[in-house]
Amino acid sequence: MSTVRLSTTSYVVLGMIALRGPSTSYDLKRAIGRSVGYFWNFPHAQLYSEPKRLEEAGLLELDEEDSGRRRKTFSITDAGRKALRDWMAEPVNEHFELRDVAEIKLFFSELAGPDDVARLAKEQVEQHERRIAEYEEMQRRFGHIEEVAGRMITLELGLGMEYAALEFWRRVRERAARGEFDTEKRSRQDQTSKS
Repeated sequence: MSTVRLSTTSYVVLGMIALRGPSTSYDLKRAIGRSVGYFWNFPHAQLYSEPKRLEEAGLLELDEEDSGRRRKTFSITDAGRKALRDWMAEPVNEHFELRDVAEIKLFFSELAGPDDVARLAKEQVEQHERRIAEYEEMQRRFGHIEEVAGRMITLELGLGMEYAALEFWRRVRERAARGEFDTEKRSRQDQTSKS
């Protein structure tokens, strides 16, 4: 096996092919969109370049059709399974990362217009309610299927985070309704206190 540097995307590709069996890049894109794509976002273009790189490193094996659509199907090799197992056994020392544009906007709320935080909170409440409904539907549809039950554990964390975010944004919405984020009001109060 080559000494190629493996990224999280590399392991997602290896893991997905190990779970699904032989897959094209398009198969990977669809499978990831319905699973780990909910909590690990990366450019889909990598799903077309990464399998080839892993094949060159000896971690995947390529089977290309000679005619027709000339699909390229990748299978995991023994070296790929070993690399995946080694990665799974490594400790995770990285801090939990949350990348949320809405939270960044809220951080800068004092620079916003008077209705911006209220609108942001309303949109976030609606978004988290939709995501909770989607996750609960996934749980209802797939939670009893033995072949995927082990993978459904990540859905529990996703639901917990969505419920926590929903409660947070509901509180922000209430505070915005009380005028706590009204920058013009705060500016007038600051001017009055300075007088």
